[in-house]
Amino acid sequence: MATIKTVYQGSLRTKATHIQSGVEIITDAPIDNHGKGESFSPTDLMSASLASCMLTIMGIAANGHNFSIDGTEVEVTKIMNPEPRKVKEIQVKFKMPPNNYTDSQKRILEKAAHTCPVALSLHPDLHQNIEFLY
Repeated sequence: MATIKTVYQGSLRTKATHIQSGVEIITDAPIDNHGKGESFSPTDLMSASLASCMLTIMGIAANGHNFSIDGTEVEVTKIMNPEPRKVKEIQVKFKMPPNNYTDSQKRILEKAAHTCPVALSLHPDLHQNIEFLY
């Protein structure tokens, strides 16, 4: 069974619907690629997916070890390669809340982030620059 239904809306815009929940996401081509840049581009979503996946797996790991990452913020920077046009680097900067994490907890979180399904699914040529600020 399908997970997502995506429909081309015209003018370089798509609408993706998560079938189980009905939640919709609109994508728009970026200004530098013939679009209006009025929403996430598909490559923006890929970059956001990496950060969200890392946070989710970190949350699972933290819960399993009885500590919290609530309030963690992530800044994501996507860097495009001009030719061929593709994402060449995703910079992910974790800003951890002031919880005085132990060295063991930091290792748990960092291992979880680097082994999330999206991180492991991206092509190895795509550089994942991951930074943790505690």
